[in-house]
Formats: sequence, C-alpha cells, structure tokens
Amino acid sequence: MSARALRPWGHYPPGDQTGHECHWRDELPDNLKALRQSQGTTLAFGNGRSYGDQCQAASGHVLDMRGLDRFVAADWDRGIITAEAGVTLEQVLDIALPRGWFLPVTPGTKFVTLGGAVANDVHGKNHHVRGTFGLHVKRFGLVRSDRGAITCSPQENADLFAATIGGLGLTGIISWVELQLMLVKSAMIDEVSVKFRNLADFFALSHEFNSSHEYTVAWIDCTRAGRGLFSAGNHAQGDDLKAPVRPKRSVPFTPPFSLINRHSVKIFNHIYYGRQGPDRVTRRVGYDEFLYPLDNVRNWNRIYGPCGFQQYQCIVPHAQAEAAMQELLKVIQDARTGSFLAVLKQYSDMKSPGLLSFPLAGTSLAIDFPQHESLNTLFARMDAIVREAGGRLYPAKDAHMTAADFQQFYPEWRRLDSLRDPALASRFWNRVTSA
Repeated sequence: MSARALRPWGHYPPGDQTGHECHWRDELPDNLKALRQSQGTTLAFGNGRSYGDQCQAASGHVLDMRGLDRFVAADWDRGIITAEAGVTLEQVLDIALPRGWFLPVTPGTKFVTLGGAVANDVHGKNHHVRGTFGLHVKRFGLVRSDRGAITCSPQENADLFAATIGGLGLTGIISWVELQLMLVKSAMIDEVSVKFRNLADFFALSHEFNSSHEYTVAWIDCTRAGRGLFSAGNHAQGDDLKAPVRPKRSVPFTPPFSLINRHSVKIFNHIYYGRQGPDRVTRRVGYDEFLYPLDNVRNWNRIYGPCGFQQYQCIVPHAQAEAAMQELLKVIQDARTGSFLAVLKQYSDMKSPGLLSFPLAGTSLAIDFPQHESLNTLFARMDAIVREAGGRLYPAKDAHMTAADFQQFYPEWRRLDSLRDPALASRFWNRVTSA
C-alpha cells in the first residue's frame, strides 16, 4: 500500500493523516488486517469532503478509497447502478444523466464518494420529497476485520445495513454500493428565486413551494438576521440531457489569514442580496449551477486561511423552528462573525433506515465560521438553543459536539457501538463516546 497525506475539508482539527491507497476490492481484507496489526485501528477515507474529525482515524492512518472508482453493473431500464465505494457522485452523473437518470438525493457537492454518501447518510435540497440518500440504497458490500466481505441489505445482515447508513464508517469498510437512480427528462432546472425580508417570510415560502417543487433551499444573510433568497426548482420537462459547461475557477493558494471576516461578509452579503433586483425571478439553469454552486470554485476552502473553518449545522423540530432560528441568528449577529455560506432548509418526516441519520421533521441551519478560539463560546451558546428546542447537530460537519449532547441527540449510539468493527475508530467517535 502506498501512502499520501490527507486532511478534512475544513482543515480543522489540524493534522494530516497517512492515507494508505487501495486499488482492488479483493485486497481490502488484507489491507484492513495489515493496518490493524501495525496501527491498532484505522478508518476509510473517501474524497476528503467531510468537514470535521469524523473522517480522522484515531490512529492517524486511513484506507484511501479513491482507487476503488469502477462501475460494476448497470440496469438502465430500471435505473439501478452498482459501483465501487470510491466512485464520486460526479462520476455517477457523468454516466447516468445522458441515459436519463439522476441522483435521487445529493448534498451540496458532487465530489463526495458513494461510500461517504452512505456513511454520512447525506441529504439535500429535496429531503421533503425523497428523504436521505440511504432510502435509495438497495444494498452494499462491507468488509469487516472479524467477518471478511459480506453483503448488507434490508433483508441480508439487516442490522449492519441500518448501522452502516449514517454510521460514520465505523461498521466496516464499504466496498461497493447498489443505488436506485431517479428518472429525469432534462439536465436543466426550472428555478424560482424569491427575496424574503424576515424569517416569517421564509417559513411562508417553504409552505408555498415544498408541495410543488422537487428542490427548495434558502440562502440567508447572517449579518441581517432574517433576510435572504429562497430558491425552488424542478427538473425541466425538455429533452436536453446535456448539461451546459460552466467555466471553472480556483483558489490557487491558501492566504496567510482568513479572507472571511465581519467586514468582507457584510460587503458580500449586501452585494449578493442586492444583485437580484425583482422580488421574484424565474429562470432555467443547468443542474450544476443550481445544485452545486460552490463546486465551480476548486479549493474554495482555502479562503479561510491556514487555520481552516468549522461548519455548524443543526436541525430543530418544526414547532420550535422559527423561534430557535431567530435566536440562533441573533447570537451569531451579536458575535459579529459568520460567513456568506449560510443556508436554511426545511425537512420532512421521512425516516431514514440509518440508526444515526441526522434529519428530522424540522428546519436546518448550516453556516461556516473561520476557525478562532472564540468559537468555543459562540458554539456553546448555540448548542444550548438547539438542545432546548429538541434539535441536534450533524456529525458529518462537526468538530466540537460534547459527548453529553451527542448521546442525547443520538440515543441509538450504543447500538451502533455494539456493531462497530473493532479495527475501526475515529477521533470523532472517541470524543463523543468518552463519557
């Protein structure tokens, strides 16, 4: 196994890991055994798009899965594909969209792997329609240090199927995934963008559009607690399955300090909100522009400087959502911090098959913060609001959650721990199960 240095997307917590490359599925049992013998424990590492320490092995040594990037089988009549765990969502779209099939659920980046999408049970702008990624996984392969290679589905090894979806990569090494795709007629999205001036408007717009649109999401100005842009979209009904090509940009290097501060955020948010003149605009855009706006800027995480950033993502139940979100945004505004990357989204009551899946019927806030020691105080205040509202935090984006909060938010954690592969351990899991 060759090795390369790997780190989380947020560059926080700091510290590179040694990635041991995997190239063939039948090598995984021996690779896992070798790392267990030499390092004690390890972890699978996909394309490095997890933000916090759940992708950091307790040992500092991970299995680099990007070499497992082959498609295994496809049924284009039914829209079912089987691919290795290192295949990215971008690769799935490249092969499936020209045939009229699309990802049923996708997060805000297409650069995550299939294995990572299962392990984090990712969700997207259409949770109110299709739930989480795990609802569309038919089965997958799992390599365990104590059982070797097995297949998991709702009918076969059902306990490990449920524990692995949203299981943060701790139940075994996901080797391949069989996924049900969604039928579409076009690569274009018919979008409606609406300005709103307060949180009450956001909730009213969600009520208006959630029942008629596949995708809904809102950008919110964290410097002016309440105003933002609400976007809703449906796949177009044309027959153009070729997506428009977007020019790529890149952040060429990491600046010596964060470019995100209260002054730059205020200026950007003012421009971004004001660039849409009319209150309501309709247009047809490529799926890439609508679903993955940040993917057009390679290495955008570098703008936060050498200290990196943390994303805070929480969700609170519908009944408490408006009051809790108002309070959270007020706390952020008072702290004079935040980012231009702040997103509000409503979720349905569609239950995931995963034990530790994040979504619940409610409203989510996701916002990036430049890493600074003052975040400890801010996050403690925000955590208290979420806790009081009966909400929870998203493990895939977390680097600070306390053990007490995690165990309250995810009461099934002991069941997952009982099914954890003894060869796998993460810094996140050690942190949140230590007390």
